[in-house]
Amino acid sequence: MQQVIQDLLAYSRVQTKVQVFNLIDTDEALDRALANLQLVIREKGAVITRDPLPRVFADGTQIAQLFQNLVGNALKFQKPGATPEIRITSVTEGDRQVFSVADNGIGIDPRFADRIFKIFQRLHAKGEYDGTGIGLAICRRIVERHGGAIEVESEPGAGSTFSFSIPFHREAPP
Repeated sequence: MQQVIQDLLAYSRVQTKVQVFNLIDTDEALDRALANLQLVIREKGAVITRDPLPRVFADGTQIAQLFQNLVGNALKFQKPGATPEIRITSVTEGDRQVFSVADNGIGIDPRFADRIFKIFQRLHAKGEYDGTGIGLAICRRIVERHGGAIEVESEPGAGSTFSFSIPFHREAPP
């Protein structure tokens, strides 16, 4: 119950406890996220590769939280006995930067691709994997606050790729 309350507070803070958008180094945001996950990365022996990431106008704290949630899920939803392999990339597409977090985990049935971004939506029984079903809803809320979109491409047993976009030179919402 305590975790649900903390996650709900984090969800509500995406809109209420915000910072002004500045030009941020997304490599630094990713570094902060990986530092927060360092213990589980080491425990699982995860192999994380990454491209150099660009600078974008964003709320740096929220972008770090976004990376932390996506990488954290990639670490959590792994096949038993498999070494987690996570790749973080970024490409420019028109007027936006698109970031991707790909893994070799358990994957998601494409029928549930939209459902997982809704608050309290879980695809597994509570005893199978830890979590409250709020993390990806937070991710969507952060991305939407930045004027972008988030999606997943996945196949059961073949891993997932979560991609999110951040428009260039977007003003922070009021």
